[in-house]
Amino acid sequence: MKISGFTMSKNAEKLGYPAIESIMSALPLVDEFIVALGDSDSDDNSRKLIKEINSDKIKIIDTVWDIEKYPRGMEHAHQTDIAKNNCTGDWLIYLQADELIHEKDIPVIRKRCEELNDDKEVEGLLFNYYHFWGDYQHYHYSHSWYKHEIRIVRNDPEIHSWESAQSFRRIPEFDGLNYRVQDNTYKLNVAKVDAHIYHYGWVRPPHIMKKKLVSFANNHRGKAGAEKMEKTHFDYGNINKIRKFKGTHPEVLNDKILNFNWENKLYKRNKNRQKFKHEKISYKILSFIENYILNKTIFSFQNYNLLKNK
Repeated sequence: MKISGFTMSKNAEKLGYPAIESIMSALPLVDEFIVALGDSDSDDNSRKLIKEINSDKIKIIDTVWDIEKYPRGMEHAHQTDIAKNNCTGDWLIYLQADELIHEKDIPVIRKRCEELNDDKEVEGLLFNYYHFWGDYQHYHYSHSWYKHEIRIVRNDPEIHSWESAQSFRRIPEFDGLNYRVQDNTYKLNVAKVDAHIYHYGWVRPPHIMKKKLVSFANNHRGKAGAEKMEKTHFDYGNINKIRKFKGTHPEVLNDKILNFNWENKLYKRNKNRQKFKHEKISYKILSFIENYILNKTIFSFQNYNLLKNK
C-alpha cells in the first residue's frame, strides 16, 4: 500500500499560510508529496522554503492560474486536481496550505488505510476538524463551521476536487472546466478515521488576514469583490467568546506558536463590520442544540455518504 500527499498553493508565504508546516506534517505518513505551485508574485518565497525542507518525497508541479477560465473559486479545485493527477499512491491525502495533521494521528491514519485498502466500497476517509480562530488558543465548534470533511480519497481518475476545493466528488466524463457542476456527480462513500485536521486558515495577524481575504475575494468574485474587501479593516470580533483549545498542536508548528506576536492587534474593533455567521443568534441557537442537547449536527449540507459499520 502506498500513500501520496498533495496540495496546491500560490503566494502562500506572503499571505501567511503555514504551507511549509502543512507539508512537513504529512511527510512521515506519505511516500510522496505533490505540490501544485502556482505562479506566485516575485516577493513570495514559497518555492525556496519548500526546497529547504530538503525531502526527496516532495515533487513540485509549476502551474499558471487562470481566474477567467476558472472563476468563482474553481481555480482552487482545478489546481487541486493537477496535484491529485500527479499522485501515484493507492490512497491520496489532501491538505490545503493551512491544514496540518498531528503526529499522534499518523499511526491511526495509516492503520485505517491498511484496514480499508481492499474494501473498494470505501472511496474516501472522513476526518474531524479543529478550526482555529485568531490565535492558537481558540477554535470554532459551532454550526457555522463544518465538523467533518473528506481528506483522503482513492487514486481514482473519476474522483475530482469539487466547487472551490473544500471537498471531492465522483464526476464521470468530467469536462475539466466546470468544477461547480451538480448534474451527474456523486457523493463519495466514506468511512470515518479517528483523526483531526488542524485548520489554521484564520490564524494570522489581522493585516495579513485582510490580504488573504482580498486574494480569496479576487478568486471568487473578481476584482470588484477584491476592491471592496481592500477598503475594510479585518476584525476577528470578541475571541473570548470562542471555545478554548486544551489539546496540543502538531510539533512542526511549534516555532510559529512561539513567534505569535499579534495578541494586542486582536482587540482592535471595526464597528462597521458585518457579523460573522458564528456571531448571529440563529447560528448560536443551532450550535447550542447541536453541542449540548443532540450531540449531532442538524440542518447542514454533507457532501458525502457515510458508510455504516465501516
